[in-house]
Amino acid sequence: MITSHNLRFSYSPQKTFQFPDINCGDKETLLILGQSGKGKTTLLHLLALLLRPESGEVSVGGRSISHMEAEQIALIRAKSIGIIYQRAHFVSALSVIDNLLLSNFLAEKPQDRKKAIFLANELGFAEHLNKKTAQLSQGEQQRVSIARALMNEPNVILADEPTSNLDDINCQRVIELLKMQSALIGASLVVVTHDQRLKDEFSNQVIL
Repeated sequence: MITSHNLRFSYSPQKTFQFPDINCGDKETLLILGQSGKGKTTLLHLLALLLRPESGEVSVGGRSISHMEAEQIALIRAKSIGIIYQRAHFVSALSVIDNLLLSNFLAEKPQDRKKAIFLANELGFAEHLNKKTAQLSQGEQQRVSIARALMNEPNVILADEPTSNLDDINCQRVIELLKMQSALIGASLVVVTHDQRLKDEFSNQVIL
């Protein structure tokens, strides 16, 4: 479960965001829609505690995490929050499968090769597991990023434009997998996007 209350963030006096409250329970999904410049990525980074809010609270699993120390937040993020970034961040020296297994390592969990292979098959990049991530297309990198976010069966999945580089078939495939996996592991799924194809896929929506 993830909730936020009275979140506010400023990049400058001229660029300030006041966000609506977010409430997404276990096994629930939430779509946050908005055009460029509306603060979608900023909101996702606040929910993931990658940014500190100027004011307001973020709670994960009923526990307020906004005022924790950086080390505590980093561990909670690694263990409990799966983040799908708009632009994939990989360790370029590692293979695709080792980038997936790195998620387990950072969360202090056993490396689950079977899970990595299962997700690669579900998302259609199993034949690329031994390649370097730089050898993949943008769409393939995006699917690897999605798999990486699911490796630790997080309590919360936060997805920033997860379908922006995907064709219609892979868009549908990714959304179905995210919804299926979040339901299976009892996670909250929050997707921020401007992709209008997703409007009919989510009953709970917030417009920025």
